[in-house]
Amino acid sequence: MELIITEKDNAARRIADILSGESASAERENGVNVYKWGGKRCVGLSGHVVGVDFPPEYNDWRDVEPHELIDASIQKTPTKENIVATLRLLSRKADRVTIATDYDREGELIGKEAYELVREVNDDVPIDRVRFSSITQREVTEAFDNPDDLDFDLAAAGEARQIIDLVWGAALTRYLSLAARQLGDDFISVGRVQSPTLKLIVDREREIEAFDPEDYWELFADLGKDDEEFEAQYYYLDEDGNEAERVWDEATAESVYEELQEASTATVSDVDRRTRTDTPPAPFNTTQFIRAASSLGYSAKRAMSIAEDLYTAGYITYPRTDNTVYPDDLDPEELLDDFVGHSELGESAEDLLDLEDIEPTRGENETTDHPPIHPTGEIPVRGSDVDDDEWEVYELVVRRFYATCAEPAKWEHLKVVADIGEHTLKANGKRLVDPGYHAVYPYYNTSENHVPDVSVGEDLAIGEVRFEAKQTQPPRRYGQSRLIETMEKMGIGTKATRHETLEKLYDRGYVESDPPRPTQLAKAVVEAAENYADHIVSEDMTAQLEKDMDRIASGEVSLEDVTDESREMLEQVFAELRDSREEIGDHLQKSLKADKQLGPCPESGHQLLVRRSRRGSYFVGCDGYPDCEFTLPLPSTGKPLIMDETCEEHEMHEVKMLAGRQTFVHGCPMCKADAAGEGPAVGPCPECHEEHDGELRVKTLRNGSRLVGCSRYPDCDYSVPLPRRGNVVVIEDEVCDEHGAFSIHVEYEDSDRDPWELGCPICNYREYQARESDSGTGLEALEGIGAKTAEKLKEAGIESVDDLKEADPDEVAGAVQGVSADRVRGWQANA
Repeated sequence: MELIITEKDNAARRIADILSGESASAERENGVNVYKWGGKRCVGLSGHVVGVDFPPEYNDWRDVEPHELIDASIQKTPTKENIVATLRLLSRKADRVTIATDYDREGELIGKEAYELVREVNDDVPIDRVRFSSITQREVTEAFDNPDDLDFDLAAAGEARQIIDLVWGAALTRYLSLAARQLGDDFISVGRVQSPTLKLIVDREREIEAFDPEDYWELFADLGKDDEEFEAQYYYLDEDGNEAERVWDEATAESVYEELQEASTATVSDVDRRTRTDTPPAPFNTTQFIRAASSLGYSAKRAMSIAEDLYTAGYITYPRTDNTVYPDDLDPEELLDDFVGHSELGESAEDLLDLEDIEPTRGENETTDHPPIHPTGEIPVRGSDVDDDEWEVYELVVRRFYATCAEPAKWEHLKVVADIGEHTLKANGKRLVDPGYHAVYPYYNTSENHVPDVSVGEDLAIGEVRFEAKQTQPPRRYGQSRLIETMEKMGIGTKATRHETLEKLYDRGYVESDPPRPTQLAKAVVEAAENYADHIVSEDMTAQLEKDMDRIASGEVSLEDVTDESREMLEQVFAELRDSREEIGDHLQKSLKADKQLGPCPESGHQLLVRRSRRGSYFVGCDGYPDCEFTLPLPSTGKPLIMDETCEEHEMHEVKMLAGRQTFVHGCPMCKADAAGEGPAVGPCPECHEEHDGELRVKTLRNGSRLVGCSRYPDCDYSVPLPRRGNVVVIEDEVCDEHGAFSIHVEYEDSDRDPWELGCPICNYREYQARESDSGTGLEALEGIGAKTAEKLKEAGIESVDDLKEADPDEVAGAVQGVSADRVRGWQANA
């Protein structure tokens, strides 16, 4: 029996279909899919199924000092025991094994892990390695026809990264967490790549906070020829002879403004016409793909997740690549021909095939592992093979390939200079003469600015003159794609890990919002590192280690050489930290507390803080505890995030709750608590009315939750939930025949949404429970929501149709990449 091992289950299924001619069947072994046909078996791993860790005796944070981890032994243990057990079972029976994991550093390491698991139970079986850049019929067949050996040097480079990241991350994380007495789920995380990346974000925030804006003024005038008007801007020549539009002295600006207003004509003194060639972009590497996907609204993580799904389905090439030069064996005309006749992509392909010569662009980076990201020629069907998000990303990849095969665009620029006495105005016009690659790649701005054709000496009428006071602006925060570009330029991380590093910063609470903004804790961690051990946040150190790992891959140095060097660096860091534990701990604790402050306690004057109970729930408590026991509740779901907005009445910061990747605004905890109480009657309690005259009423709890509950609580705890948002209105003219309860509507004052008519709250909740029972989340039942979209909504905290009805469309669109607010409103209308 021949055993084929792939990196993931969906790759195993795809490869099995290709090699078997779609005759493979699937069976389950230990809960793992095994695809079989003839004498072959194919099984997919789940990425790394073996992890590196310290022996168990190092797990006790209080008994083992952080620096002891530097030289601790490293062991490998299964992390996916059912997959490992299945792999061992199949390996015992195999007379040949083929490893078909992804072809990069991580994929080679995963292949080596599989190799070692096979060897544990079968010493003699031949083991081959196959490599491909797209999971298509041609590439997979060619790869299996020409097997190779595992590249142990490349795998060792990946293993070195694992070991170094484990040792650095564990030792420094434990040190800082113990110093700040921040243990459990809220430990302080530090990492070899994570920390220099965090410093980039913090440094940019420091620039923003330290920025001192300067006032300046700009002047504009409308110039007219015949019936055409166009805008021109005042400029002057600075000390270096360069054109300057900003006037830094208000009196000068006002003087020029008055003189321009008094004039009736401007005389054209110069007309400059030129044509500019706009070169098509280079092929996609990982970083540029993430940047392009970001312009469509996809986070780095989401873009890569979709790209990986498209790769394993055979629609695009491997998405983790630094290469920006197509390989010699890529025939662009042959690939373009695959799209001819397609309803959405065919016309552009046909136009490109009409060109006399197709010579794709070349980028600056040429590597030998994977080609740039491009389509394979296998085209998915939108709506069945891929959902809307996947199609949008797929089309982006296809059209980028089109753009690299297209001709340059041509722009015509017209600069008109006109004089008004001693003052000069200029107008810059541009027109797209030949769209070139823009015709097939509509993702770049091609807006035009019309300026009429004028001649030197011609007088132009002066219309409205404008005088605009402005201020210089601070630098922008890094967007996700820009941050990843900067990391690439500085040598921080790899193409496979940069977006994951950014995601870790979000998960650990170091950054929030998008573009990412550092929290007080993030600033404190960076400041502590800078003050006591700069190596922790040094990009030079981590970039050098990345180069060393490349040297391992090329066989120049060994894994042991690089990991030993890394441990020596870490020893130096701890030598710098040794006498500063108390100061670092105090610094971190103050910053942790600053991140949790809401405002003054109404009873003691101390600060109110977001706290966490022993059971894991969040609440608001006084920093003066135990002398002051004042508390306020918070919603039971989600993690609280403190907002900049402050309640005027209570001088308290508002709170939003993070549930999955979605947030909902809770508001001022004091206001929510003050609003608690019973509202209007709804009808008889179905459980106790006959015996005790129990009555259902609308109730608001102190944590902001709303429900319809029995007036006899706690003697009767019957209740059904109500939406958190909107105004609850009881419609007494509408009475349920079955329960005698009034109908409930939810109205949204600050929205164009129509009221949500719940009807009888008892019937509504029963229908909700029935839908949940029949369809899991129930979301798939709505037109336009498939299984993948439903899963994304669920990750964002939208777990049911009722959740979707209640949700704010703009917030859902912000939380679920690739979903527009209008699309959400359509789902809500169907619901």
